Amino acid sequence: MRGHEGVVKLLLERKDVDLNHPDENDQTPLRSAVVGGHEGVVKLLLEREDVDPNLQDGDDRTLLGCAAVDGREGIVKLLLVRKDVDPNRQDGEG
Repeated sequence: MRGHEGVVKLLLERKDVDLNHPDENDQTPLRSAVVGGHEGVVKLLLEREDVDPNLQDGDDRTLLGCAAVDGREGIVKLLLVRKDVDPNRQDGEG
């Protein structure tokens, strides 16, 4: 996923795409977009209620923590808009 919002929009139209399923590197589509700094894709995914922004990776890192550590201010703001993102949740509190 390299930030190609058009491709992501096409995939989001499909009913058989599990947006919370990790790939072989333990990355969900949202985590890949956050780590890659693809703000537009993050926005598209967070607009979906069936995307879980609290899933942690194999190292128990939160998406908010990953975005903050990488200095991705726009993505941090997008995550904080979601009511189900707990800004006080620590890495490892899976």
